[in-house]
Amino acid sequence: MRRFNLAVPAALTLGACLTAVPAQAHEGHPPLGIGNCTAGACHFDVPPGTYDVQVLLGGEADSSTSISGETRRSLLPETPASAGMGVPPLERSREWGRVARSFTVNVRTPEGEPTGADGTPGLDLVLGGSAPALADIRVTPARRTRQIFLVGDSTVCDQPADPYSGWGQQLPQYLRKGLSVANYADSGESTVTYLQNPQLWATVQPLIRPGDLVLIQLAHNDKTTDEATYRTNLETLVAGVREKGGDPVLVTPIVRRWFNADGTLNNNTALLVNGLGVDHPAVIRSVAAAEDVPLIDLTAKTKALVESLGVEGSKAIYLYNEKKDNTHTSVHGATVYAGLVRDALVAEHLVPRGLVRVG
Repeated sequence: MRRFNLAVPAALTLGACLTAVPAQAHEGHPPLGIGNCTAGACHFDVPPGTYDVQVLLGGEADSSTSISGETRRSLLPETPASAGMGVPPLERSREWGRVARSFTVNVRTPEGEPTGADGTPGLDLVLGGSAPALADIRVTPARRTRQIFLVGDSTVCDQPADPYSGWGQQLPQYLRKGLSVANYADSGESTVTYLQNPQLWATVQPLIRPGDLVLIQLAHNDKTTDEATYRTNLETLVAGVREKGGDPVLVTPIVRRWFNADGTLNNNTALLVNGLGVDHPAVIRSVAAAEDVPLIDLTAKTKALVESLGVEGSKAIYLYNEKKDNTHTSVHGATVYAGLVRDALVAEHLVPRGLVRVG
């Protein structure tokens, strides 16, 4: 994260003066506005739930601001704003100054991986970008929102520390207000352990509401799971989502960066075929077809991308340079893969195009 520049405290001060509508107050707590922010971060003392966040970005100089929150979730991509906060309002053209953006964020305990540390109570936001400037902010309980639950492993989860990042950790930045990501992916989990651990499926399923999406990507850790058990476990998860009125979506796993001599990934390690010969992506595709469940073939999409980048270019997607790790993704790689998921959600008509950010 870049160090907050010296212009930001001025932007924060001006924002407090320029707020046209009083900040909403949460019962028993101070107003959920810019008074809860310091130079570079905001803390809102709210209980677990789903919240809409509205921000005004901009300052006296040109600025560029991104917002992350909770356990390193990317909530708003870097957004430029032209200079103009110091110009008197009557002299300011529409092109000057502030840029309004909004998003919806899920606040929960634990705030990251379900089996991880509880984290800090409330909602924590961090400003980043090359020249961050926050003019105003307002946090209110979300009245109408659709949750996108994520059931997965370490390649999906909210990773607690650099340089790791799961694609689910980067997905929120691609969504607009009204869609929230509730990431219940957890490192090291297989279909077997996810169903067995009371902190995981037994916790997630009761939270699902009619119309919620539940994306399921579990395969990397099913190394000793036989095909019949793997298929049954996927069917159990699908049935459990439908029981609550949710919409299950099966997601094939991201590939491992494991090249053949000819520059392709056509090998069991890369394509998630376990030691028992179980072809995980093939089983997922089969269950999706048999159960009439939407499918995001992330294996095929990531395979095509990694092969197109080649042996050298694909290193930046994974943590090869940092950790010699060909399974887990960097922040850059997770962001790219989250973009593939976003595109698939729109292409499969699972999410309206108007509720996602593109570009």
